[in-house]
Amino acid sequence: MAQDIVDMPARQKLVIIGNGMAPGRMLEELLKRAPRAFEITIFNAEPRVNYDRIMLSPVLSGETTFDDIVIHDDAWYADNGITLHKGKRVTRIDRDAKQVIAADGTVAAYDRLVIATGSSPFIIPVPGHELEGVLAYRDLDDVEAMVKAAKAGGRAVVIGGGLLGLEAAAGLRMQGMAVDVVHLMPTLMERQLDTAAGHLLRKAVEERGITVHTEANTKAILGRNGRVTGLELEDGTVLPASIVVMAVGIRPSAALAAEAGLEVGRGIVVTDQLMTSDPDIFAVGECVEHRGQCYGLVAPLYDMAKTLAATLIGESAAYEGSVTATKLKVTGISLYSAGDFAEGEGREEIVLRDAANGVYRRLVLENNVIVGAVLYGDVSDGAWFFDMIKRGTDVSDMRDTVIFGQNYAGGTPLDPMAAVAALPDDGEICGCNGVCKGEIIEAINARGLSDVEGVRTHTKASASCGSCTGLVEQLLSFTLGDAYNPAAVQPMCGCTELGHGDVRRLIVAKSLKTIPEVMQDLEWSSSGGCAKCRPALNYYLLSTWPGEYQDDAQSRFINERVHANIQKDGTYSVVPRMWGGITSAKELRAIADVADKFDVPTVKVTGGQRIDLLGIKKEDLPAVWSDLNDAGLVSGHAYGKSLRTVKTCVGTDWCRFGTQDSTGFGIRLERFLWGSWTPAKVKLAVSGCPRNCAEATCKDVGVICVESGYEIHFAGAAGLEIKGTEILGHGKTEDEALEIIAAVIQLYREQAYYLERIYKWAARVGHDTVREQIIDDVARRRDLFERFVHSQRFSQSDPWAERVKGGEAHEFRPLADLTQMAAE
Repeated sequence: MAQDIVDMPARQKLVIIGNGMAPGRMLEELLKRAPRAFEITIFNAEPRVNYDRIMLSPVLSGETTFDDIVIHDDAWYADNGITLHKGKRVTRIDRDAKQVIAADGTVAAYDRLVIATGSSPFIIPVPGHELEGVLAYRDLDDVEAMVKAAKAGGRAVVIGGGLLGLEAAAGLRMQGMAVDVVHLMPTLMERQLDTAAGHLLRKAVEERGITVHTEANTKAILGRNGRVTGLELEDGTVLPASIVVMAVGIRPSAALAAEAGLEVGRGIVVTDQLMTSDPDIFAVGECVEHRGQCYGLVAPLYDMAKTLAATLIGESAAYEGSVTATKLKVTGISLYSAGDFAEGEGREEIVLRDAANGVYRRLVLENNVIVGAVLYGDVSDGAWFFDMIKRGTDVSDMRDTVIFGQNYAGGTPLDPMAAVAALPDDGEICGCNGVCKGEIIEAINARGLSDVEGVRTHTKASASCGSCTGLVEQLLSFTLGDAYNPAAVQPMCGCTELGHGDVRRLIVAKSLKTIPEVMQDLEWSSSGGCAKCRPALNYYLLSTWPGEYQDDAQSRFINERVHANIQKDGTYSVVPRMWGGITSAKELRAIADVADKFDVPTVKVTGGQRIDLLGIKKEDLPAVWSDLNDAGLVSGHAYGKSLRTVKTCVGTDWCRFGTQDSTGFGIRLERFLWGSWTPAKVKLAVSGCPRNCAEATCKDVGVICVESGYEIHFAGAAGLEIKGTEILGHGKTEDEALEIIAAVIQLYREQAYYLERIYKWAARVGHDTVREQIIDDVARRRDLFERFVHSQRFSQSDPWAERVKGGEAHEFRPLADLTQMAAE
């Protein structure tokens, strides 16, 4: 017996710095695989045993206690022969001596060392961040401090509307405190949730009596006698507070490793085996940087722990990164998020909304594999979706039912190809135009058609109501097989399978006159649309039904809502209109007075012959506009998808080469065209002679004055793409030139897709086609001109003047500084 003991190999010394969830799970795996492989010593900076940190929120809310969330109690360490140093923070690693030294002088030698120092809360370095009552939210000490403060009552402000911030806010509210949440971004938990789920979450949070402030940036924490009294936002709002909780993100605690000379990036850099740059030192948990990625959720930490345990006992293992899932731990709010749900090329989404039951589900697919999932209200299938994300499961066979969850998925619907193949050749496909299956197949084969638009052009099938578009697509697929590529027709967004052209056509064919009508009749897959389709629908309805459709301001981007251009610091630029580039001493004095009165930091002449006032605060905009209006200046629409400028040269007024009054015609054009909304911005120029001083041959529409009249150009570009104009035609008189220009702009307004510049529209429909409709077909040109004139009756009102009178006053509350000081 004695001889056996003598012959036993000496156990290696394993020292672990940190006693969080990651090293705890690693120890469980290690003891299960090789219980006597190491003599284990743990240094824990906290004066307690290992506990479940993700359950701190229920402890804060009073729904559970610390004892309930302990993972390994004192007896567990004793039973496994583990030495646990509580409340001893390691301050130095001596790699040469292979020792760690704690702050109290305790020394432990190691053969293998595991660093598991976790992460540290990010503290925003605003004035007042060191005041008593400013707390982080990372460990039990923070929770105990918040519970103590809550017992005294008062108000709490939580900075950060991410996972931890909302859990802290809910816990403090349940402890009886009034709570404000201050969040920098437009929606809560924006890293884990899409916008729709973020809005549902905000509603649920506010229903619990918590006030949410989004797009709000902290300027300073206020105090008196060294104690917190409140928080000031950048817009001047002051929120009273007896405590301020910062939950704005974490950073890996890698300082100890860096001081020891280990390779450190954002975290401690490790290999797939969790090995650091020293082969005897490993790292695990939130302090780690693996393949450039740092993790703050528990699932990746457990994956790392399993790999490290295997590595330490010599088994082959590799950690290759993790897909993450998030679940909010607030009683009464069911929310689950997994994977990557960002928009991207080649990605699709499936959305389920059940408003009556408060359910929202969104799956993001790439190549028929779920890559992201957001669940709100009913999260029972979260684990199932997450498993499919991790496994890369192909969901082709259950694509139509997968959104309903595991209990309803897998039932394969009838193959639509089988149904369309069974139709006889005289079977009707398009009821509106009496087109049968045989006619469509014949046209596809005879004319080499490859898309719905081609079928529509040559057979009229689906050219009216569009309800048979799906059948036409099936016929194309049936006839062409793999040669058919339905993706060639680009949907306008993920909310619909219809392209911009289909939507524009059906708005007219079905007399759809509101956004809800469009979404209902055209079977939108989302209840309220998205940031891509709503602005487009708003424009299509506005241009199709002038005088009938009411412009929906909330479907416009911020610049068009507030009629000024937002800048990177959250301020705005204001560009008053100067007709044809002409101004006066009175207007210049007014601009100078505004610059002085409102401390405008930059006044700049633009390339469009106007003056730009940059750096104006949002709350000052109405007052700025009022002063400019008093001098006769109106909005220059520099922010809009609309007419921007008509640039001119001096023409016959001053130039000895001028052939026509280019300045006067430019002013006339701008006064006639201004206010009109267009698919994208429109810029014009009028040059008084072929020398082209106004650079008319790179504009959307340009005029070169010649002895015989006006040479009209169109479809130029001088931005991201550089393109010379095409000649549209010739106008003998100003009136004829004006009619031609207005008509081509109206044709563009009616045919182009939202955000499509004139040069792209013209290339798509054909330059000759545009000339035929504008120059050759005089009657059509006149109709287009009259429709433009009719539309202008409802467009030519100065939006600045309307807002000065109080219109949409809610838009001009101060906007927070959007500069992000810390990642959520």
